[in-house]
Amino acid sequence: MKSRKSAALYGRASKVMVGGVSSPVRAFKAVGGSPRFIERGKGSHLWDVDGNRYTDYVCSWGALIHGHADTRVLRFVGGRMKSGTSFGAPTRDEVLLTERICSALPSVEKLRFVSSGTEATMSALRAARGFTRRTKFVKFEGCYHGHADPFLTQAGSGMATLDIPASEGVTPGAIADTVTLPYNDVEAVEAEFKREGESIAAVIVEPVAGNMGVVPPREDFLASVRRACTDSGSLLIFDEVITGFRVGRGGAQELYGVRPDLTTLGKIIGGGFPVGAYGGRKDVMAVVSPEGPVYQAGTLSGNPVAMASGLKTLGLLGKGAYRRLEGASRRLEEGLNSGARRSGLDFSVNRVGSMVGIFFRDGPVWNFRDAKKTDVEAYRRFFWRMLDSGVYLPPSAFETMFVSLAHSDGDIEETVASAERAFREMKV
Repeated sequence: MKSRKSAALYGRASKVMVGGVSSPVRAFKAVGGSPRFIERGKGSHLWDVDGNRYTDYVCSWGALIHGHADTRVLRFVGGRMKSGTSFGAPTRDEVLLTERICSALPSVEKLRFVSSGTEATMSALRAARGFTRRTKFVKFEGCYHGHADPFLTQAGSGMATLDIPASEGVTPGAIADTVTLPYNDVEAVEAEFKREGESIAAVIVEPVAGNMGVVPPREDFLASVRRACTDSGSLLIFDEVITGFRVGRGGAQELYGVRPDLTTLGKIIGGGFPVGAYGGRKDVMAVVSPEGPVYQAGTLSGNPVAMASGLKTLGLLGKGAYRRLEGASRRLEEGLNSGARRSGLDFSVNRVGSMVGIFFRDGPVWNFRDAKKTDVEAYRRFFWRMLDSGVYLPPSAFETMFVSLAHSDGDIEETVASAERAFREMKV
């Protein structure tokens, strides 16, 4: 495929932007080559500045559950934008979107909007510490909760891609109260709570890990973490920035029947606009200013354009939508597995709803250590073969593929056929 214009833009961007991009994974460092600069998207497809068309499985990293430029969302948001784009004051849509989120997630009794997932997680942790008056918190290897200092220990996402165990610039003091445990390890959780339970303010977890590929929770994992928190007086925070409204209307907490004390959200609740939110029990959220002493504020929090987009996006998600997503995602999973088996490659797929993670390794993947055994060079070769076939995958072996409601049966069939060709070529 042609890439002359993208390469030229990347050269210009690299002179004035850090790494030529606004977020690390976009730079294609994990797969080599230069990134494609996108000009437009529609439905399940993207077009780059060179005119190449791709079937998109990044979907703005999961935010676009209806696909690109959904006419219904655009029309609704466009109408709202005529009245203004930012007020720094409350709006009706902000209330309506909050009510819709609270009705879908019974654990969220009160909510605060912010402007990103990172802002949501750092604010939820601050609220948990303010409520419990404790300092320590537990996170899990390979789970990425944004780039706030306390979370950058054994994180996934781009840090897994680049094999960075922590970030320069994060002081020892910033992570002194961070306890990092293996994901899906109930014994490790129980042992830590036995040692330090009375000093642990919270446990934060991706209920379905989406930043080391897709790694689902073992059957007893989330329930065991819930019990440990309840018994010790700690709070359980579900980071549902990815899974919220993605794996079902009620998120992962509905899917697995585990109720957290606090939930963080993002991506889909903004329908493609910058957004984040954190919420939970009324008594916990009551510590947040202006009701309580835990301060948090933001100029663009509850931005009216993002609120309108989220309101319409969630309003279009009925039970039929999730049935369609499940069917398309299952066909993709089965097709990928079948093609890899016929080619004799070591390959496995983890899937929860419309989140799909692929690993070039044999055997199950239940944690970060398992995920890191994937053959990243094989993924690099697969990525470029798929891109040349017109399929846009995450440019990292440790990210998640997302299926949208815009992906047709034909899209899935063509993707599976392209993957089977790629597998055959890789085996030669």
